Formats: sequence, structure tokens, C-alpha cells
Amino acid sequence: MSNNPNRNPYLVSFALVCSLFFMWGIANSLNGSLIRHFQFALDLKRWQAGIVDSAFYFGYFVMAIPAGIFMRKWGYKKGILAGLLLYAGGALLFYPAADWRIYGFFLFALFTIASGLAFLETAANLYVTVLGSKEEAAWRINFAQSFNGISIILGPIIGSLFIFSKTEYTEELLATMTPEQIEAARISEALSVQGTYLGIAALVGALALLFAFTKMPEVGREEEAASGSVSIAGLLGKYRHLSLGVLAQFANVGAQATLWGYFVDFKMDLAANEHLGVASSYADLVRSIIGDDTNLTPEKMAGFHASFAMVLFMLGRFIGTYLMTKFEARKVVSWYSIAAVVLVALAFFTGGLTAILCLMLTYFCQSIMFPTIFALSTKGLAPAESKLASSLVIMAIVGGAIMPPIAGLLSTSGGMKMALLVPFACFGYVVYYVMKGAK
Repeated sequence: MSNNPNRNPYLVSFALVCSLFFMWGIANSLNGSLIRHFQFALDLKRWQAGIVDSAFYFGYFVMAIPAGIFMRKWGYKKGILAGLLLYAGGALLFYPAADWRIYGFFLFALFTIASGLAFLETAANLYVTVLGSKEEAAWRINFAQSFNGISIILGPIIGSLFIFSKTEYTEELLATMTPEQIEAARISEALSVQGTYLGIAALVGALALLFAFTKMPEVGREEEAASGSVSIAGLLGKYRHLSLGVLAQFANVGAQATLWGYFVDFKMDLAANEHLGVASSYADLVRSIIGDDTNLTPEKMAGFHASFAMVLFMLGRFIGTYLMTKFEARKVVSWYSIAAVVLVALAFFTGGLTAILCLMLTYFCQSIMFPTIFALSTKGLAPAESKLASSLVIMAIVGGAIMPPIAGLLSTSGGMKMALLVPFACFGYVVYYVMKGAK
């Protein structure tokens, strides 16, 4: 059989790397379930449980640069394997952490998972941009990120099916229980995470074996070996579109974390007892699938509105990826980012259910920002520079740990409406970057 000259030589590698986008989406989207679950299981206050996100984002911040340095020395494949092993190891740590019910141990496990994801995102986001033509780099990364959008929807469902108890331990119920019964319930709730994370560890381990036995091309490896050392300061000083891109990614993730993390608070503050028909129908569909027939509180309905917004997020990715086959990627993300600014402004000035609809639609607009900003920031760099540059853009994910507390502080002086000033400013900077700064 003769070789087909038109066959993409990177097709198998590209397909494998796309699976990574799916896997880290599950880890990210389970954090919301853990924040809610740990409040009872570990007897934590809401702000204490929120440290889950801080530990996660801090893992990205600490490990992104080491990941870039590691890959420059050892290549993409070994960087991916290192990330998968850290991911699986962190998931396995949930087993003893649940046995001992030590919150710090859980946070260390999450930090370990995020450290692995820092390797995977630094490698995969860059790798898909070089597995083919430069002209289609933005399309490839948005296509790969679409798998992340699918898994983000699955995370909350996994939490509902396998982590959350069928019993809601309200203040009224706890008042009828003895201290021994409450302690037994907390132990049971803590142990419920073990099966889920053991399953994740097994899946990630199997994926690591698949990568280990698959030949992966090291694009640009020869040029890297022949080049000299690359410094962070040198890169940021040399490439304006990279330095501004790091700030754009910081702003983008900060806006996303603010809207996603506080969505239930926005809903409860702006329209607690008003619900969108499409979100109510979505809630009925999901509940019929999982067999949930309990009464829906306003807080639970707010959660279903947030879950449906994730569907819009995924839809935005698929539509944006398609549009990039017809128009320049920078032009498409300009449309999306301008729409995000307008929607947040409308939410601020209208309030009520209209504001909630606007905020849900921003999920659609955010969908292509991360991958496209990444592609624009690392465009035109030499192979010797791209891995370190990639780690700088991934490190900017720490914006998700910094901007939400600022929004929370603003909300104390004027309600959740004031918190919208943070995503408004962040999306405004993204507009500037994709229209001017990325050139």
C-alpha cells in the first residue's frame, strides 16, 4: 500500500492532544461541586471552602514557568507525560485525604492536580498550534478547546450523580440530629469523593500509557537545540503582542472566574424568584435523567441557570470555530469580545431577569477568548521561544484568583451589580488587545 501524500502526518497526535483538553475540563468543572460539598463534609464556612479555587489557580501560577522550562529541555511528549502523572497522582491523593478528612490535604491534592494541568495546558495549547499550517493555528486551538467545553458541562453532572448526597443537610435537619449522627454524616459525605477521583486517576493513567506508547513529533526540536538561552524579560521586551497578550489572558480569566464563581450570587441578588423558561426546561431535562424529584429551591434553580450557561459556552466555541474557517480569527474574537462588553453593560443598567440573560450570553462570548488570545500571543515566535512564552500565557490564569476577590469587595458597597465593573473592565481590555495590541 502506498502512502497517501495528502494525509495529515499529525492527525493521530492532534487527536490524542485533543483528549487532554477534555480531561482538564473535568478537573476544573468539578471544583464548584467540591466547594459546595466541603462546606458540610468538612464543616467549613463558605469563604473557607472557596480556597479550593485559590489552591487550584495557585498551582497553575507556580508550575507554568517550570513546565515551559521542562518542555524546552525534554520536549512536548515528556511534558505531557509529566502533567498526566501529576494529574493522576493528585486524584489518587483524594483517597487518603477523604479517610483523614484533613482540608489541607485536599488542598494539596488539588494543587498537585493543577500542577499537572499547568504542564498539560502549557504543552497542549502550544502543541496544537504547531501541528499543521500557521494559517490554521487559531482554528486548531479553538477546535481542540471545544472538547474542553463538553467536559465543563459534564463536571457538574458528575458531581450531582457521584459526589452529592441525596440528603440535603439543612439547618433544620441538623437541629434534629445528635452530634454523633452529624459526625457520621460528615464522614460519609467526605468519603463520597473517593470513587469519583479514583475513576479519574484510572482514566488519566490509561491516557498516560497511550501517550507513552505513541510516537509524537517534536516540531521545531532541532531549531531549539541550536538556539541560545531565552529569558522571560527578553521575551516580554522583544514581543509587544506577547506581553500585552499575557495581560489580556489575565483579564480574560479574571472576568471568567468572576462571572462563573459569582453567577449564583448574581442570580439570587438580581432575580431570585424569576426564572428563564429555557433554563427551567433544561433543569427538568437534567433532573429526569438523574432521577431527581426533590423540590427546587431558588438557589438550585440558579445553579441550573449556570449549568445552561455552560451549554451556551460550548455552543459559542463550536460556532466560533466554524466562523474561523470563514474569517480571520482576530476578527471573530473581536466580535465576541465587543459583544461581551455590551452584555455586561446591559446587565449593569437593566437588572432583574434581563441582567441574568445578559450574563448567561456572556458565556457564549467568552468561549473562544482563551484559546484565541493564546494563539495571538504566541504567534510568530521561534520554536526556541514559544514554550517559555506559552508558560507565561498559562501563568496568567492566576487572574482567576485575583479578580474575583476585587469583585466581591465591590459588591459589599453596592450589591452584586457593582461587581460587574470587574468583568466590564477586563473585557474592555480584551477588546483593545484583539483589535490593536495583538498586531
